[in-house]
Amino acid sequence: MATNRRLESELDFQEAMDQERTIRVFRDDEMINAGGLIIRFDDSMIAVQSSVSDLDYYDRQTCEFYELRR
Repeated sequence: MATNRRLESELDFQEAMDQERTIRVFRDDEMINAGGLIIRFDDSMIAVQSSVSDLDYYDRQTCEFYELRR
């Protein structure tokens, strides 16, 4: 069974990136990305790659990030 874990701290994001965990991104209670990997982050944004040519940048203040664990 899959579980979701909310990513909030720098350590959470670093762990998800290092372990190549799939994440889901929500904004305004709506899922806007599912199945991407964190490839870079800083204190204001998260870069998520969903496929070879699909790279999105999300604002940390307006979005919620969840790690999908199986």
